Amino acid sequence: MIDIKEIRENPQKFKDAAKVKGFDVDIDHLLVINAELQENKKKLQYIATEKNKLGKSIPNLTGDERNSAIGKLSIHKKNEAKLQEQIKELQPEFDELMLLVPQPADDDVPFGEDDTQNVEIRREGKVRQFDFEPKDHVQLGLALGIIDIERGVKLAGTRNYILKGDGALLHWAVLRFAMDFMVDKGYVPFSVPVLMKDEAMTGTGFFPGSEDQTYRTQKDRLNLAGTAEVPLTAYHSGEILRAEELPLKYVALSNCFRREAGAAGKDTYGLYRIHQFDKIEQVVICKNSVEESNRFHAEILANAEAVMQALELPYRVANVCTGDLGRGQAKKFDIEAWMPSRNNYCETHSASKLYEFQARRLNLRYKDPATKKSVFCHTLNNTVIASPRILIPILELYQNADGSITIPKVLRPYIYPVRDRITKK
Repeated sequence: MIDIKEIRENPQKFKDAAKVKGFDVDIDHLLVINAELQENKKKLQYIATEKNKLGKSIPNLTGDERNSAIGKLSIHKKNEAKLQEQIKELQPEFDELMLLVPQPADDDVPFGEDDTQNVEIRREGKVRQFDFEPKDHVQLGLALGIIDIERGVKLAGTRNYILKGDGALLHWAVLRFAMDFMVDKGYVPFSVPVLMKDEAMTGTGFFPGSEDQTYRTQKDRLNLAGTAEVPLTAYHSGEILRAEELPLKYVALSNCFRREAGAAGKDTYGLYRIHQFDKIEQVVICKNSVEESNRFHAEILANAEAVMQALELPYRVANVCTGDLGRGQAKKFDIEAWMPSRNNYCETHSASKLYEFQARRLNLRYKDPATKKSVFCHTLNNTVIASPRILIPILELYQNADGSITIPKVLRPYIYPVRDRITKK
């Protein structure tokens, strides 16, 4: 959420932000509603002051003066009730509009309409050149008996799958390695719930806007989170932290659920775009400082890159354009792994910087030791690893001519019995 004072001071800035990000919000109407609310609240304050004066004076008055004062008090009470009713009607509309206002992108974010206009920053690693006809991850998985998409669809519908045997072991090995890596970096590990209240989804910026992408339990009115970003960031909602506690660095492994509404016919093959997956997410909560946010944005990106480098997977980093940014994101870097079957670099990680956008919604603050005032925190998040999507480049790039898969060196200690290849049983 944005500070209404900033919107009042520079409405065009937020009109432009909404336009380039592709969000629909009427800034002018928001300001009209805000002005009415401010005026009504000012009148209420005046009435409260006058009522207080009259209340103190009436016991000392007699006759016509007393009757006049009582009459004035009655009028004030009627006007007060009218103003309170007007505020009651205006406040929900104001709150709803405020949730729609997007965060302006940083100045160095490239302009663009969608992900095809993201700007590549650099490439890391060498793309493998095969001296045999390579198979894709589905062909490899079926031949090795480690992936079963047909039965996954039978049990749970489209965009579902089953990993079994060494496929399951490889999946867990990736996650365990990445979690150990982050804990070693000093991030506090969490096991979190994935059923979230609406308040947590709204607080982290997923509502309004991502309702169609979210699985919802109608009876209990809870939502299956699409990322551990939600519980990790909302963990301290409504709290005032001590400045010396910051930064807070958290990491969680969770199941993630996404409906992929509107993606009919898109990326339907294999393990790329699916409804359920496991992801390790890193979240940083820091002081209200652009410099600190920039520093931690670089850090969380470097953490994810280090995992990719340890897995020896070629990838590129992209600066995400305005039209591909979420409502709350000021800047985002994507990491895209090379996937031979897709003949392209494809997104596997997203590192987001949100300044105080989420903290304002979550009422997440800290006490500034200099001013003694409560200040909104800054928040950032990034994927450490998500599987089984990351299995696509692992299986395809580590395949051998005989159909076996060489296990990345860093994952071998996590697979029992320890070995260097996955072969057909």
